[in-house]
Amino acid sequence: MTVSTERAPTGAPTDRDPIPVTTVQTRTARRENRVPRWIFKLISPIALVVLWQALSSTGVLSDDTLASPATVAGTAVEMWDEGRLQEAIAASLQRVGAGLVIGVVVAIVLATLSGLFRRGEDLIDAPMQMLRTVPVIGLIPLLIIWFGIGEQPKIVLIALAVTFPLYMNIYGGIRNVDAGLVEAAKTLGLGWFAQVRHIILPAAMPNALVGLRYSLGSAWLALVFGETINATAGIGYEMNMAREFFQTDVIVVCLVLYALLGLVADFIVRLLERTLLAWRPAFSGA
Repeated sequence: MTVSTERAPTGAPTDRDPIPVTTVQTRTARRENRVPRWIFKLISPIALVVLWQALSSTGVLSDDTLASPATVAGTAVEMWDEGRLQEAIAASLQRVGAGLVIGVVVAIVLATLSGLFRRGEDLIDAPMQMLRTVPVIGLIPLLIIWFGIGEQPKIVLIALAVTFPLYMNIYGGIRNVDAGLVEAAKTLGLGWFAQVRHIILPAAMPNALVGLRYSLGSAWLALVFGETINATAGIGYEMNMAREFFQTDVIVVCLVLYALLGLVADFIVRLLERTLLAWRPAFSGA
């Protein structure tokens, strides 16, 4: 009997060698090891403020051209102590809130009728497409003639700015629903109202929320122009008064307020997206 004396190749696993174990990190563990995203989101704004302060300190930017961040912060604190900021924010929020409610209701009703019914499209969509190409700001003289110089033209201007982008997104979302899903719902015996509730509206919701985000931005933009119409309070009023006296620090404070309020509004819509669209797996970036 022949006994083999061959040895296992160097590096080859044998019965006595331990089995190599590979540690696999889950996605959650990898996220915990990474730097939080909010830090990266703060890098660019902080860098811009530091650059701005450096240019102001070295005299490249004079206070007459653009006040320094330190001056702007001091002015903001002073306006807050005087109660001017609170009053301005409250007045502007009331106008945006009223215009937003009117615009959202009108857009939802018109887009739903136009998107669900062919006859509704024939009667509604063509006028909406024509009106949305008219610059909203260009309607200010007519709004003043129709509604005077009180709060009404400001609110109507904001409502118009909200209505058209939201209408377009809701209408497009309804009409882009997969026809196969509707046919499947019919096959399963769902009635028309059930199809709208369980198929069409959920499928159109992502477009509607995108339109809402865009409409909020348009609302703040319309507010800037609306508060030039004989306003006696509001962020735009403070900015117009500062312009008369060349107070760049007050102007910057008002601009920052507009930006922060817009950011807060966008954050609220993002929370709505996470809540209402939790059922939809979506790409969140690499």
